[in-house]
Amino acid sequence: YPSEFLLQKITEDNQIPLHLHVSVSLQYVAGLKGNALVEFFHGNIAEVVENEELRHLMWSSVLFYKTPSIEVMACVLLSTKAIYFLLDDSFIHADEHQSEFWTKENWDCDTSSFHLSCCFVLKLNDLQSVNVGLFDQYFRITGHSADHIVTCLTRDSYNTHTFIQQLMAVLSLLARTPSPEPVDKDFYSEFGSKNTGKMENYELIHSSRVKFIYPNEEEIGDLAFLVAEKMDCLTDLQSLNILLYVLAFQVSHTEGSAPNTSSLQPKTLILTSSDLFLFDEDYISYPLPDFAKEPPQRDKYQLADGRRIRHLDRVLMGYQTYPQALTFVFDDVQNQDLMQNLALDHFGE
Repeated sequence: YPSEFLLQKITEDNQIPLHLHVSVSLQYVAGLKGNALVEFFHGNIAEVVENEELRHLMWSSVLFYKTPSIEVMACVLLSTKAIYFLLDDSFIHADEHQSEFWTKENWDCDTSSFHLSCCFVLKLNDLQSVNVGLFDQYFRITGHSADHIVTCLTRDSYNTHTFIQQLMAVLSLLARTPSPEPVDKDFYSEFGSKNTGKMENYELIHSSRVKFIYPNEEEIGDLAFLVAEKMDCLTDLQSLNILLYVLAFQVSHTEGSAPNTSSLQPKTLILTSSDLFLFDEDYISYPLPDFAKEPPQRDKYQLADGRRIRHLDRVLMGYQTYPQALTFVFDDVQNQDLMQNLALDHFGE
């Protein structure tokens, strides 16, 4: 350990997304290659555990359950013992009121003038479930308390799939007591007990007893119903098709700053056959954890903007590689549907 293939794979994955800015400490980590990266992991991040091996590395934005409004860049390191989130320094001071979790008692840091970064550790033995988001755009890792719930916003189905596969492989190495043998159910007990009339999400229970929960068709149906509610006109729900669901960023230029500087606001883009929507989505609170005493303060989806496709005048595309920048130019007047207003007396006093 480690093999040449693993060293090459980790080196290739150790690249910060170009559109996200990180602190100097994480830039240092991104500059490490091969054996230097593995030695850095064992010397500075990993706890002193016998036979712990680094298996996977991924760069991703993360959200914590205690601070749902603060998205921070992190280097996610998966080993045979734990998942390590090496966090950007800016997160610690981002919001003093919401970041009470990040106090001196909770993270080990001496008072020297230099320390690399804060690292949040979630031991694999504490892992209870993994919720995969719609179209594999993100996934949520849940432990035994509110302090141990983290969402990784990969915004990339490939990265999500690769991490889930690696996590399953590592969990297979854990020595846990096997679950009791399932009792054979007859037809009536299998189908008669579901009195809710609602299909449960698709669950895969791993041999380590960790649940992997995937969304089912009803989540898309619920989302289509929500989108139909946001439309001004009455839309036949049967004919409403969600063509695209993607986690993106809305570029907002800040006033008084240099022309080239812009801030990226995380948004969920939903495209239907007639409309283009931007939603503010809560990626961390749903579905509710078992220990939640009350529902979250905000809805899962909050409409930020919505435009008719027929008002779309042109789409401007940048020349850079992924991530691609798109500018949608609409020709609607005050975002009003002119066809609806023709029934009114426009030409009277």
